[in-house]
Amino acid sequence: MSYDGKTLKEKKKKIDYSAAWREARRIVWERRRRLLLGLLLLLVNRLAGFVLPSSSKYLIDNVLGQGNAELLGWLALAVILATLVQGATTFALSQILSVAAQYTIAEFRKAVERHVVRLPVSYFDSTKSGVLISRVMSDAEGIRNLVGTGIVQLLGGIFTAVLALAVLFWLNWGMTVVLIVVLALFGAGVGMVLKKVRPIFRERGKIQADVTGRLGETLGAIRTVKAFRSEKHEDRIFAHGVHRLFRNVASTITALSGTMAISNVILGAAGVTIMWWGGRAVLAGQMSLGDLIMYIFFTAMVAGPVVQIASIGTQISEALAGLDRIHEVRGMATEIDHDRERQPLPSISGDVAFEEVWFEYEEGVPVLKGVSLAADAGTTTALVGSSGSGKSTLISLILAFNRPQKGRVLVDGKDLASVRLRDYRSFLGVVLQDNVLFDGSIAENIGYANPRATRDEVIEAARIAHVDEFAESFEKGYETIVGERGVKLSGGQRQRVAIARAIIADPAILILDEATSSLDSESEARIQDGLSRLRRGRTTFVIAHRLSTIRSADQILVLEDGQIVERGTHARLMALGGRYKELHDKQYRLESDLFINPGEDFSVDEDERAQAARRGHGH
Repeated sequence: MSYDGKTLKEKKKKIDYSAAWREARRIVWERRRRLLLGLLLLLVNRLAGFVLPSSSKYLIDNVLGQGNAELLGWLALAVILATLVQGATTFALSQILSVAAQYTIAEFRKAVERHVVRLPVSYFDSTKSGVLISRVMSDAEGIRNLVGTGIVQLLGGIFTAVLALAVLFWLNWGMTVVLIVVLALFGAGVGMVLKKVRPIFRERGKIQADVTGRLGETLGAIRTVKAFRSEKHEDRIFAHGVHRLFRNVASTITALSGTMAISNVILGAAGVTIMWWGGRAVLAGQMSLGDLIMYIFFTAMVAGPVVQIASIGTQISEALAGLDRIHEVRGMATEIDHDRERQPLPSISGDVAFEEVWFEYEEGVPVLKGVSLAADAGTTTALVGSSGSGKSTLISLILAFNRPQKGRVLVDGKDLASVRLRDYRSFLGVVLQDNVLFDGSIAENIGYANPRATRDEVIEAARIAHVDEFAESFEKGYETIVGERGVKLSGGQRQRVAIARAIIADPAILILDEATSSLDSESEARIQDGLSRLRRGRTTFVIAHRLSTIRSADQILVLEDGQIVERGTHARLMALGGRYKELHDKQYRLESDLFINPGEDFSVDEDERAQAARRGHGH
């Protein structure tokens, strides 16, 4: 995998921060009261911070210069009180703004996650999970600089700089004019740096998403990586991504260090100005020594906030870059958005029909070509055909994961495009070939399809699916943790849990995609009874490569090249002598070549059958 091609495309994309600014203003406005309170506390904090530098003039001119010892105690008291006020307001600020900012980040993450999981399935097919994780977790983190101390410190820094500047004008306006010119040069330099840094921050988020996504894929498929000895290959891919991230961060550091270098030069220029101009003013009697010392302190109180403003400006730029990326995702319409325009579906009987359905993933390359079918409520429809014939795509349309480009998918005579997806999917149950279990207990995974299910209902579903045979042998029984993706269970055990999960959903329409593919013949014999009970009274669609498992289907559809080429019962299709019989006989011969009793059903996938056949014919 290479990151470079994607990077070039993203660099060409014009960055528009207007939406990010709108989102930032909305976030700030919703928390305006807390921010105003924080700003008030910060102003008190900054005013208290003026006491110490202001006292320097009176210490030097009045106490040391004139020997006024009585004033020393008052000055010390004022400084102590000011320090206490600063300490109290600093603590209050951390509680009011910093903690509140973390709460806002948590709420924002929840809002982004709610939006992401409701996006259409087609979006996830074309977007890496690492990108979406980055949007939810990393990009949301930046808003602390908007609702935390960032904005407030920015305003507080401006307030401090303006007030300190007023004092400097009062002490020596001529020297202050020169100082303003120097600081203006500094501000211009910072502005140039920020303009350069902003797109770099945006690019960093995308690189992190790429690297995180690939690392997640690698760790999730670690058995495949090790089986093919691909550790070094994954090392190279990860190293390439990390080096891209390093170069991005290095560019940021260079830009920020340039800002600090400029600030040091500016501060040096300010120091020379004060030393030369201020020294001459003291010698000429235009300023006292206390005035000069106070001027130096207040110059730092102007320069400090300016440097801080530059730093906060960079942080806010990073926050806006994150908000811009989040806006791209949140700007996409969710399934719920589409559902608002659709009709509710309170109940269904389960009639499913396709009317001249065409579908394509890539423009100009149709996967389904004018498919029409009718499945009456309570019947079983089996889909057979070679790999790539369109079986899984047809199932995807029934699940409403995709929409046809032409034609209609009907449920109880209603166009699926006109009914609410959330209502419709409440009547669906699915058992896939590669079922995903979550890192929870066996009971939690069974009850996932129906959170309101009782413990007795969970155990009954487990009994029907023969989960009880292995679950009760574990020390913790149904509370046994299955691990990420169910890794602690065997393939057959995971399949049984998935079947139990479908049972407890009590669906009107059931999808079985190679539901017994991971079971040995003994387990399958037991599970077929559970599946038969599950299918009873439900509209069922079955994808099966092993044709002996679908002989009892009410109708069998044979798909080739995106079209239904044959349809009928097992007996009718065998009598027809067409494609179905060809597939059936080929499978029968392969089983014979493997010295397998044709009356038994063994789980051997097509590649294994083909290899065994080649070995058998070779002898």
